[in-house]
Amino acid sequence: MSEEKSAVPAWEQRFRAARVSLPDWAEDAPGRALYVSNSTGTYEVYAWDRATGTHRQVTDRPNGTTDAELSPDGAWVWWFDDHDGDEFGVWRRQPFAGGPDEEAVPGLAPSYSAGLALGRDGTVVVGRSTDEDGTTLHLRRPGAAEPVEIYRHEEYGGVGDLSHDGTLLAIDHTEHGDAMHSAIRVVRLGGDGVETVAELDEVTGRDEPRGVACLGFAPVEGDTRLLVAHQRTGRWEPMIWDVATGAETVLPLRDEQGRELPGDVSAQWRPGAGELLVEHEYEARSELFSYSLADGRLTRLDTPRGTVGGATARPDGTVEYLWSSAAEPSAVRSTAGAVVLRAPGPVPPRSVPVEDVWVDGPGGRVHALVQRPAGHAPGDGPLPTVFEIHGGPTHHDSDSFAAGPAAWLDHGFAVVRVNYRGSTGYGQAWTDALHERVGLIELEDIAAVREWAVADGLADPQRLVLTGGSWGGYLTLLGLGVQPESWSLGVAAVPVADYHAAYADEMEALKSLDRTLFGGTPEDVPERFTASSPLTYVERVRVPVYISAGVNDPRCPIRQIDNYVEELERLGKPHEVYRYDAGHGSLVVEERIKQLRLEIDFVRRHLGMPGGAAGGAE
Repeated sequence: MSEEKSAVPAWEQRFRAARVSLPDWAEDAPGRALYVSNSTGTYEVYAWDRATGTHRQVTDRPNGTTDAELSPDGAWVWWFDDHDGDEFGVWRRQPFAGGPDEEAVPGLAPSYSAGLALGRDGTVVVGRSTDEDGTTLHLRRPGAAEPVEIYRHEEYGGVGDLSHDGTLLAIDHTEHGDAMHSAIRVVRLGGDGVETVAELDEVTGRDEPRGVACLGFAPVEGDTRLLVAHQRTGRWEPMIWDVATGAETVLPLRDEQGRELPGDVSAQWRPGAGELLVEHEYEARSELFSYSLADGRLTRLDTPRGTVGGATARPDGTVEYLWSSAAEPSAVRSTAGAVVLRAPGPVPPRSVPVEDVWVDGPGGRVHALVQRPAGHAPGDGPLPTVFEIHGGPTHHDSDSFAAGPAAWLDHGFAVVRVNYRGSTGYGQAWTDALHERVGLIELEDIAAVREWAVADGLADPQRLVLTGGSWGGYLTLLGLGVQPESWSLGVAAVPVADYHAAYADEMEALKSLDRTLFGGTPEDVPERFTASSPLTYVERVRVPVYISAGVNDPRCPIRQIDNYVEELERLGKPHEVYRYDAGHGSLVVEERIKQLRLEIDFVRRHLGMPGGAAGGAE
């Protein structure tokens, strides 16, 4: 290792080390693939010709690109072109081998994306979302000069999937007004219009709503079977729905010992549609199975303990998957036993494994993932501790590699991550618990884990940092006001800070989610939005606050953050604010390093700890 390289702290090496996403491949040209990588220092789209082994950078924009799709014949790379991370834009396309970009579907104004489906015959369905029009879907047939609008509704929805022959379209929608539980409509595509073929709605007219979601049509010509996810048993499970006959095939997913898989289960078709690739997620970890439709046999695929961040079944029978653990960096692996794709350059330094902790909370047992700095065993404490709260809220922390928590560990902090009520992977009741008392419910679970961490001797109660991004940033600001004596500092990235103003300015898809969570708009239930807004409790904040925000953020817009900051200033509360020219986070590696360096320096300075982020831990 060179002297210059060794001087770079491990936490920065983890951010700078190149990463790759799971490659997606063209349905009729499996040798052509697409992935996202940060190998240039910014996350961009890459084309990979697997036959020749050549890799080509497709996009090159100052603030990066992540949304892209290959046409089924592998001839075109479609990518979404927004402005500096504002998520509002149009689809463009570029030849797989390279060439100039062109507007992919002329005639469509910029919008938020609500999905894209590319047919094998050249049929295109584009989903759009705007504040003015709600959700609209647009069909362009081969040879047509302009697309035709085929769907419109004020509530949020989007493109599900096109059937293999391009005659049927599945639409995921929330026309019933419940954004937590979608329904599916399947329509037949005519020349310029559509005809409804089938509906699957587990919400309308039911006391206990259940969601359904499109997982994809069978990849066989003329096959009308649609793989869907459903919550009829109180968790996500797959089933097969023949949209032509209405027949539903429940899949009895049991392992080799005859045991039902706990947790949430998803699936995708394997080529030929005789088997399914099953993805099982349970208690912050995941694994893969193959399911035979002929005999109902479920066979576990050999994956290490940790988290599968995506998987795809190849035509040759192998399965490729993106895997990592909290200690081990990610790589694209194959069930054939090889690493299929690893980004160029050095592998990022390892981190430390997680420990599982279960704590009794007011709504049931709360699962937390705990990491101690290298060299610290249970009983070594109390330690300065960072509670890093995940976003979503319909998301969860997992046993997967993450450069952010690893950086705090390198600087001597213990890290605790809480899968509070609202998190996925613990059943529908846990996820659906967020109603009306939004934010306050999650904080109850976080408080229970905090109490355990202090009583256990892990966490120093005088050096407890609450931090998170997006929904985690929102819970950070809310927690500093609702639980003012519990935390020593707060570090919030791209947060909701003033819920009334956030609702007014945010993208339509999030307005729909908020109406579901709160039971109405701020005009309908103002008291609920007020009770859940960090701005309501800003006078009670007793510790220094650090806030970072993207000025183009459509999810947690800048005006509502400015409102909160103005109140901090008026009240004379110690705070620091960092604004950057991007959206809901940054895709630029050096910007991410800068932001985390500022956060670590802020925390160490206010906790009276020596040194700073520039050189890592002492």
